[in-house]
Amino acid sequence: MAKSKFSKTKLSGSRLKWYEIIFESDTPRGRGYNIGLLVCIVSSVVVVALESVSTLPVGMDKWLIGLEWFFTIIFTFDYFMRIWIVTNKARYIFSFFGIIDLLSILPTYLGLFLIGAQSLMVIRSIRLIRIFRIFKLSRYVGEGQVLALALKSSRHKIIVFLVTVLTSVIIAGTLMYLIEGPEHGFTSIPKSIYWAIVTMTTVGYGDIAPQTSLGQTLASFIMILGYGIIAVPTGIVSAEMVSQKNKEKITTQVCPNCLKEGHDIDAVHCKFCGSHLN
Repeated sequence: MAKSKFSKTKLSGSRLKWYEIIFESDTPRGRGYNIGLLVCIVSSVVVVALESVSTLPVGMDKWLIGLEWFFTIIFTFDYFMRIWIVTNKARYIFSFFGIIDLLSILPTYLGLFLIGAQSLMVIRSIRLIRIFRIFKLSRYVGEGQVLALALKSSRHKIIVFLVTVLTSVIIAGTLMYLIEGPEHGFTSIPKSIYWAIVTMTTVGYGDIAPQTSLGQTLASFIMILGYGIIAVPTGIVSAEMVSQKNKEKITTQVCPNCLKEGHDIDAVHCKFCGSHLN
């Protein structure tokens, strides 16, 4: 009898233990590991920000470099452990988080080889890529999954909303161009549309303003409309989040093959690829 495809992806031994630590935030050890990694991510982003400050105390730069290498070693360990644990290694390496994980450690090592006065600016630019570590935060926020599902479910409504807003600002900008004209700063329809966007979003830079009574009346309607428009996407996403919350509870368990989450509590196999869940 042929072997089941599920047995090919089942983990065992030390790989299973590390899988539970690194990928399972529902377990005590997994929760501790993820919280520790979360602290390291936030701290490393703070270090990157501090390195850009030119008025640091004497000797502070050496401490920041030491901390940077400390965090880089931790993230390097995490990156290669994830590659070792998962069964479909290529899927993780070329996934969004796999690329982010690589980008978060690569600049520090590249800085060892790009040495010299002419390459200092290049090194500085490369090291800024470390800010990508902040994207790793979403992996460890439990409610992020609910928000992601809510945004995905409401994407069609949001697209319709954005098309409606875009149509409104084009019409408003065109009308304002016809009413005010170049003599009042509305030199073209694109510039008038820019004014409509700034006004409707309640930003109000004030670089262009209507001068005529009719133009000011139209601007007043656009401002009031802007307050109503701000609440629409919030309501759409909030309704979807409530809907997601009311659905059957799911775990943060990650499939070792396809690396997807969102499985039911009593699931034995991945609902996306059919692989065995540990």
